[in-house]
Amino acid sequence: MEIILVRHGESTANAGGVLAGRDDSVELTDQGRTQVREARDLIPELTSDRPAAVFSSPIRRCLMTAHELMNVHEPIAAADPAASPQSRGPHSPCTVLQDLSEVDYGDWTGRRIRDLLDEPLWETVRAAPSRARFPGGESLAEVALRSRSALESACEQARDSGAKVAILVSHGDVIKLMLAHALGMEVDCFQRIAVAPASVSRLMVGKNGSVPPMTVTMLGATARGRRAQARQPGGGR
Repeated sequence: MEIILVRHGESTANAGGVLAGRDDSVELTDQGRTQVREARDLIPELTSDRPAAVFSSPIRRCLMTAHELMNVHEPIAAADPAASPQSRGPHSPCTVLQDLSEVDYGDWTGRRIRDLLDEPLWETVRAAPSRARFPGGESLAEVALRSRSALESACEQARDSGAKVAILVSHGDVIKLMLAHALGMEVDCFQRIAVAPASVSRLMVGKNGSVPPMTVTMLGATARGRRAQARQPGGGR
């Protein structure tokens, strides 16, 4: 099974330097939409037109990204406040996985990142994230566990549907934790990985018992970066 991980495009919170967390009012910027349309051009190359199943975080900026990737332009319904957090109805063209949700940053949600740099917890988040729990929210160790669950669930559902590729649309820290897991890295090392908005990463999942169980074949590529690489002497096709 092949897994393609796509981070959502630039959001209004990214542009404003705000930690959006699970704020469902945050949308993609015009630049973010452009980034996703460019990333969409990479997908046929990566899937070789094999049948793909698309999974998304339930949060609006990821659903917008998934819709752009699928070239679907129907409106996205608001999350149902009476249901589980960030729950969506059955009408999305992609499969919503709760485990792909953004980190619950708790009391840090909506704060400017520059203001968080002075918080004592910030250094723990950067240097020893396995020990970090956001006030009123999740720990990064918990996010690591559910990111692995998302990988397993998406693979199982994709196989059951007959798809050969699973495309997962999620958030920066969640994707970085998935990649760290695939690379055999401890949670405390996941901050060494960078995934830009609308970047694409690819994993190959082996059969049960294979060594290694997963192989990272692309990490944090962007459409613009791929084009720039192709223009370099010896930069590939």
